[in-house]
Amino acid sequence: MAFVALAHLVEPGRRDLGVLVRQVGATAALERLLAGEVDDNLRQIVEPRLVHIAPRGTVAEALLHAARATVRADRLGVDLLTPLDDGWPHQLRDLVRLSRDNGRIVDRDTDPPLCLWVRGAEPLADACDRSVSVIGARAATAYGEHMASELAYGLAQRGWTVVSGGAFGIDAAAHRGALAAGGVTIAILACGVDRPYPLSLSGMFERIVDGGGLLLSEWPPGSDPHRVRFLVRNRVIAALTRGTVMVEAGKRSGARFTLHRAIRLGRPALVVPGPATSESSVGCHEELRAEGTRLVATVADIVEEVGRIGLDLADEVRAPERTLDVLTGLQAQVLDGVRPRAARTAEEVAAAAGVAIRDARATLPALVDLGFVVCHDGRYRLAPAP
Repeated sequence: MAFVALAHLVEPGRRDLGVLVRQVGATAALERLLAGEVDDNLRQIVEPRLVHIAPRGTVAEALLHAARATVRADRLGVDLLTPLDDGWPHQLRDLVRLSRDNGRIVDRDTDPPLCLWVRGAEPLADACDRSVSVIGARAATAYGEHMASELAYGLAQRGWTVVSGGAFGIDAAAHRGALAAGGVTIAILACGVDRPYPLSLSGMFERIVDGGGLLLSEWPPGSDPHRVRFLVRNRVIAALTRGTVMVEAGKRSGARFTLHRAIRLGRPALVVPGPATSESSVGCHEELRAEGTRLVATVADIVEEVGRIGLDLADEVRAPERTLDVLTGLQAQVLDGVRPRAARTAEEVAAAAGVAIRDARATLPALVDLGFVVCHDGRYRLAPAP
């Protein structure tokens, strides 16, 4: 309940609160916060919410508010997870390494969530054990949506969970691709799981839950989507999964922000190239020119990067086989000297092909046996096309 109370008092990712919780525990951190025994900045952040959560500033009020929130969530079919639970995804601990003091709040406040609100039956930790995040632009092109859907479909078929942000464009295409394959997909939201945003995708969110997937949020049920919350949420998308695939992104796409989180966490950062003339793929191409990313174009490429070392390897890409591929270099050269209509002697073939007469005489019978050449009265011409 202390974790839940803190999550109601302070926005997710707050660095100073995360440090305090790790030092003294959630209960003691809540007591200090309500007693005002914290940094001035943190105390000023908490004050506006105390009016609704703990007007007299007592721990008992805060815990009672937390208990009521969990009861409401239970009625909505929403589960609660905290770092104390066995089902907590421990890879979220890596987020403590992200924080930077560069003046931007979203770069400083990158701490792990204090609690997670989950809607769906699949155990979260199990679902995230083999998972890949598929991200990209909201204003996606037909190419981008096709690639996101196909990649997500293939990953789901191979037993990988597809994680994305539940937004328009690439996110929605990825979720739908995984659902079409009968796989598990997780939508990580920047609002309460009981009021998914955008509203026009409500049908998709219900399909995710009904299909064995999950809706996940750091914000309690009833929370509204705010612009900055989408940026805060992105760190969880990068941390939960084994790797991040950016399918399509413009110059200023928020998907690049998520990809950079994955790079700094040491996760594979994978990028799908787009048409060189497409503004919607400019961000992808810039990331491919930078260090820390890998180009992927198929499901096999992705699995090789995020899967087991030495086992989940992509097959070597080979060109389609041609009939002439069975020939040796000398045979192919001799064949070039044979004409389709005018039959030639071995000497004439040797002169035309630029090989020794003995090589032509030794090679032409083999070409006859292979069906490339026919021989009449010691003269050779190309066999009719099959």
